[in-house]
Amino acid sequence: MNKNWTADQIPDLTGKTIVITGANSGIGFDAARELAVKGALIILASRNDEKAARAIQRIQELYSSAKLEYIHLNLASLKSIREFAADFKSRHQRLDVLLNNAGIMMVPYSLTEDDFESTIGTNHLGHFALTGLLLDRIKGTSGARVVNIASNAHYAGEMDFGNFLFPNKLGFTPMKAYGRSKLANLLFTYELQRRFEARGFRVMALAAHPGLSATALADHLFKHRLAWLIQPLMKALFQSSAMGALPGLRAAVDPGSGGGQYFGPDGKGEKAGYPVLVDSNQASKNLEDALKLWTLSQELTGVHFLD
Repeated sequence: MNKNWTADQIPDLTGKTIVITGANSGIGFDAARELAVKGALIILASRNDEKAARAIQRIQELYSSAKLEYIHLNLASLKSIREFAADFKSRHQRLDVLLNNAGIMMVPYSLTEDDFESTIGTNHLGHFALTGLLLDRIKGTSGARVVNIASNAHYAGEMDFGNFLFPNKLGFTPMKAYGRSKLANLLFTYELQRRFEARGFRVMALAAHPGLSATALADHLFKHRLAWLIQPLMKALFQSSAMGALPGLRAAVDPGSGGGQYFGPDGKGEKAGYPVLVDSNQASKNLEDALKLWTLSQELTGVHFLD
């Protein structure tokens, strides 16, 4: 595969339709911008209407011919996810790429609208439900891809199906929840690819991680009064969000990419660099856990697909 893959190598995407969750900022915004340049219709899926509007304005100021739409999506609400899917399907008959990018990291214990622990509810269950509700458009589009943005934090993740959502805060720490959500992203990706293959669908599931990138995702890790100090430091130590977006972009559109592949930066410790194929831990490849996670995710969300 190509070394030093950059956004310049994104092929022409005229006629393609791409949904990006969390596209209003960070690597989601950078991905939206680069894909719009290549002619794709980008649907920005975000919970913040004002930030999405500003993101669209910024992209259109750079590329006046960019094709952009906004549909409200709150991944912490199954009602919102269902409304998004219905709205999208009423407008569009194809879906070439679903880039499940949005996420929260290391937040205090809280619950989603549906009483899920927020990190797992948003990062995994929300995207699981969204994928299932959009599956008819995905499988009906030859060559379509589902790309889940994971993290090296999956190495710290553990599946405990008896305490999956940390009810009543049992055993909860922000890192345990985040690591579990990112491990779930990979278990879901690999199982989704296996189910695509078993049914002969001409679509793929892939994953990617951005390394250490200077985005707003970690803002809440620091006290607000220190934000002015931390942000410049992050930009100095971490790679740009534009570089962090490249693994997901490669997974989404590189003609040489294949189902079940995982992309990350090529630098030391996969912290920074150009996107290449990387590996994930053995826990992410556990077939028994993947099946348990799939069944539990269906039960929790009420979204059943590819049974």
